Amino acid sequence: MVPVPNVTRADVVAAARNPLAFIAARWTPDPRTVQRAALAALVMSVVIVVTGGAVRLTGSGLGCPTWPKCTDDSLTTTSAMGFHGAIEFGNRMLTYVLCAAVGWAIIAARSEQPYRRTLTRLGWAQFWIVMSNAILGGIVVLVGLNPYTVAAHFLLSSALIAVATLMWQRSREGDGEPKPLVGKAVQQLVWFLVTASVLLIAVGTVVTGAGPHAGDSKEVDRIPIDWETVAKLHAVLAWIVVTLTFALWFVLKAVDAPKGPLDRTRELFLILLSQGVIGYVQYFTNLPEALVALHMLGSCLVWIGVLRVLLSLRERPEAVIDLPGPSVEQSLPTRA
Repeated sequence: MVPVPNVTRADVVAAARNPLAFIAARWTPDPRTVQRAALAALVMSVVIVVTGGAVRLTGSGLGCPTWPKCTDDSLTTTSAMGFHGAIEFGNRMLTYVLCAAVGWAIIAARSEQPYRRTLTRLGWAQFWIVMSNAILGGIVVLVGLNPYTVAAHFLLSSALIAVATLMWQRSREGDGEPKPLVGKAVQQLVWFLVTASVLLIAVGTVVTGAGPHAGDSKEVDRIPIDWETVAKLHAVLAWIVVTLTFALWFVLKAVDAPKGPLDRTRELFLILLSQGVIGYVQYFTNLPEALVALHMLGSCLVWIGVLRVLLSLRERPEAVIDLPGPSVEQSLPTRA
């Protein structure tokens, strides 16, 4: 039989006062566990965006007409609400899965030895963004899918993806001072790329807010501009991002940059080309729902790719971990 640990009253009090410290004192995760936890949080931040898009594209945005309950009398969806209610309520439930993934990342980061305050703070930043976006999502429902609140909801999700990407990257690095791998001119070019990508995402939310997919089968207000005109502006910004990415790859090759920035830039370029093909096809086929959903996934991947390019421009030395045990000299055999 497995012996039952002796839990004292002091242990219970300590766990109640600071559960994270209590866990950290009794469990030290492998670095790969921390990395996987950070990656799981990033993956779920993308999944929640795509499933949110599915809610919109199936016209289920008001499948649960109120918030935080699904109806005035029920916390969950009912059979009378049908398919749309199940889709909307299912997306709400995925928020709890996202919270679990972020919570796992926080616990793993807090328990890692040596303790890395920056990594833990990035986990908590994700938690508060998720909570803020959950409230904003409730406001979106209560105001009847106002397109401006829907756009803000997506932009806050993009901020969550940014923080999750940063935490995943930092979980694979040390805590030393960052050392630049390229010159300032290349760094400035990448910041232009980041700025253009932010504008691309922001204008994309305007295209969505003015386009035909209102998010519900009922009459829903749209942003009062011609969506095709904004879509053309969106396409121009996309070509600017593609051009900047190609220019960056060319410059990195010219200055004989390390493999990391080159690889990340090439990956971003391929993602952009795929996203561009999807974007043009959906435009000329009058925005079919399946392609719009795929385009939303592509938007997340483009944003992650841009951030990975930015983060690849520097390196941090690996953290030095002193493990208990005999020193190397002591472990070597001695000669007679």
